[in-house]
Amino acid sequence: MALLPGLWPALLGIVLAARLRGSGAQQSATAANPVPGGPPDLLPHFLLEPEDVYIVKNKPVLLACKATPATQIFFKCNSEWVRQADHVIERSADAASGLPAMEVRINVSRQQVEKVFGLEEYWCQCVAWSTSGTTKSQKAYIRIAYLRKNFEQEPQAKEVALEQGVVLPCRPPEGIPLAEVEWLRNEDPVDPALDPNVYITREHSLVVRRARLADTANYTCVAKNIVARRRSASAAVTVYVDGSWSPWSKWSACGLDCTHWRSRECADPAPRNGGEDCPGAGLDTRNCTSDLCAPTTSGPEDVALYVGLIAVAVCLLLLLLVLVLVYCRKKEGLDSDVADSSILTSGFQPVSIKPSKADNPHLLTIQPDLSTTTTTYQGSLCPRQDGPGPKFQLSNGHLLSPLGSGRHTLHHSSPTSEAEDFVARLSTQSYFRSLPRGVSNMAYGTFNFLGGRLMIPNTGVSLLIPPDAIPRGKIYEVYLTLHKPEDVRLPLAGGQTLLSPIVSCGPPGVLLTRPVILAMDHCGEPGPDSWSLHLKKQSCEGSWEDVLHLGEEAPSHLYYCQLDAGACYVFTEQLGRFALVGEALSVAAAKRLKLLLFAPLACTSLEYNIRVYCLHDTHEAVKEVVQLEKQLGGQLIQEPRELRFKDSYHNLRLSVHDVPSSLWKSKLLVSYQVRGCAWHARGSGTADPSVHLCVGSPQEIPFYHIWNGTQPHQHCTFTLERVSPNTSELACKVWVWQVEGDGQSFNINLNITKDTRFSELLALESEGGVPALVGPSAFKIPFLIRQKIITSLDPPCSRSADWRTLAQKLHLDSHLSFFASKPSPTAMILNLWEARHFPNGNLSQLAAAVAGLGQPNAGLFTVSEAEC
Repeated sequence: MALLPGLWPALLGIVLAARLRGSGAQQSATAANPVPGGPPDLLPHFLLEPEDVYIVKNKPVLLACKATPATQIFFKCNSEWVRQADHVIERSADAASGLPAMEVRINVSRQQVEKVFGLEEYWCQCVAWSTSGTTKSQKAYIRIAYLRKNFEQEPQAKEVALEQGVVLPCRPPEGIPLAEVEWLRNEDPVDPALDPNVYITREHSLVVRRARLADTANYTCVAKNIVARRRSASAAVTVYVDGSWSPWSKWSACGLDCTHWRSRECADPAPRNGGEDCPGAGLDTRNCTSDLCAPTTSGPEDVALYVGLIAVAVCLLLLLLVLVLVYCRKKEGLDSDVADSSILTSGFQPVSIKPSKADNPHLLTIQPDLSTTTTTYQGSLCPRQDGPGPKFQLSNGHLLSPLGSGRHTLHHSSPTSEAEDFVARLSTQSYFRSLPRGVSNMAYGTFNFLGGRLMIPNTGVSLLIPPDAIPRGKIYEVYLTLHKPEDVRLPLAGGQTLLSPIVSCGPPGVLLTRPVILAMDHCGEPGPDSWSLHLKKQSCEGSWEDVLHLGEEAPSHLYYCQLDAGACYVFTEQLGRFALVGEALSVAAAKRLKLLLFAPLACTSLEYNIRVYCLHDTHEAVKEVVQLEKQLGGQLIQEPRELRFKDSYHNLRLSVHDVPSSLWKSKLLVSYQVRGCAWHARGSGTADPSVHLCVGSPQEIPFYHIWNGTQPHQHCTFTLERVSPNTSELACKVWVWQVEGDGQSFNINLNITKDTRFSELLALESEGGVPALVGPSAFKIPFLIRQKIITSLDPPCSRSADWRTLAQKLHLDSHLSFFASKPSPTAMILNLWEARHFPNGNLSQLAAAVAGLGQPNAGLFTVSEAEC
């Protein structure tokens, strides 16, 4: 801050300034400095003093003070005077004394506080003047409020015996002001005032004095301050009861075999919640004493009893034989030589397949459900097979029931003409008129309950439709579209920036019974408390609304997001148009830029243009530039680099250095003007007429042109001129850096006529056809193995061998509450794994994670090709 200029009368200023310079260190309480000889009762006294305050996010704070009698009041912050223009002054008269009074207010921004962050605390103080002297107010400290996301210690699951004490520790995330802590039991607040059996320690641990059966629940530690509210992972507390025997019953009368017995029950109490059974036997048998055992002779009744017992045994044996014969007859339809392979050792790979019938070696059958009909599907139901899949005869049971009678063909792609017809059909409806007419940024397919996947090649954008997401009996024609930012008006408020492509999936309004997963790249540089991230969705009327605030998701919400370093995965039960938007919470927030250097593939003139692109680090942005340069006849001349572009309001600078003057001339050095340095509209190849030519060296791209995120593939063109047509070697340096930020340096050394060593680094995959995968071929995990995993891991297990441990092994334990809110938590975990790891996911690693759960049935995930 600049020192306050002389704004009060000259004489008073000279006297008081000298006194202020000699006043020494500031005091934290009100202090008066009378002028010698002046009346002390006319010294200013404060009616209102500035108080400590916190800055929340990017909102400035207001400081105010009021004094009487006062001729001048100014703020001083960290020993520097605040400029007069930054003060709001109100003059009045004190109602009690009639003396003149002044009230002054200033705003303090986050940027001002961050300039001294780490050096000392930021403080402000009022200084009031009157003819009798000066008075200083107390210091008000301004601190940036925050609450980190990660707990320093989270509660852990426990199994405790009845009446045993329980301690659940919780150390909340670091924050300013300090976070308040509360506990939830099954999402209901724990109130020690209402339950004397529990209390919360000063260290925020929850203590249950004597565990009761009712204390079996999921416990969550919640930390909150004025900035945010954080939830720990839930800890399951199980209160178990070991079984205990009831007293023995009386001895029975002596029987025919000269024995009598007594019994007891394991019910005093009975074991509960995984407690141990009672040790020992519940029946005790002894021989009768001689006087109680009277010899008897077998009569007709005894003979009838023995005959009846023999008859019952014979009937049971015959029934067992019948069941064995029926079982063997049902197994005749399956080949007895099919060998199973374990998922735990082969990564779900089905092996050792043999045909079931000699006359048709390509037909595999599964015993049908006799209550339904059978439908033949064209296409393999085992995604791991290569080549054209054979026909599989499948039953209409609950796992693979078809849509109806008849033959259904599952396509993996459609011709381009069909795609154009599909786009034309959608474009006739008002909501879809903004869909592109081309097919390079669109995918579509027809799906049923078996699910599938849509992908837009080379963009990182895909849509996973899990099994049973579409209701049985329904067929949906689903599309996935990537929009150009200039074609869709996305309003951004304040410091918001677009971090992802704008993506549509539809048709909107269709019924989904499970969340689908939309995957798209983002260029935000993740950091603790650096960003406030929002998922925006456009309504049918065209307005945009925030449907999700990342980090504050509710488990029962319609939307949920897994944020990775370079991609986000959105769970949604409503299709529509989405975009990820960020708002920086500090200057540490940064976007990843991809820097690409292109030049002509063939140079036919003396001029040689180097185009430096500064893009969002997403596959979609790189794809657009590669396609544009292909049209311009350009080639990549250096390996791409990344640059962290911070929210510091500083521009991006670009310059060329060390050009050999004997071989090349730089038009920048001659005329101080760069030919290009223009920001082109996407795909137009011409400069925006509203942008002036860059003048001077180095060149700059304005901060907001990059930070806004809606202006595509911005670049600067440097034009060099060869001294001679025979010049072919170029050696120079290109520097790209943000003022007071990070930078990159490119060392160019190439032969402009024949050097193509970097041209294949950004080669795009073929985009022929519409990339749609339908049914089991869209998933890496075979369908029946997926069902076995879900059936095994969904039920809670006291040994922690359930879906919660699988989520921890896959580093997804921060989403336990979301998974638990769904009918099948395991299915949600597997769906997210499929979305994140297709098509290059390692099934063996997933198999190892499942194998490490310690399931008691070792063959649980064994599957054969015939089962698949």
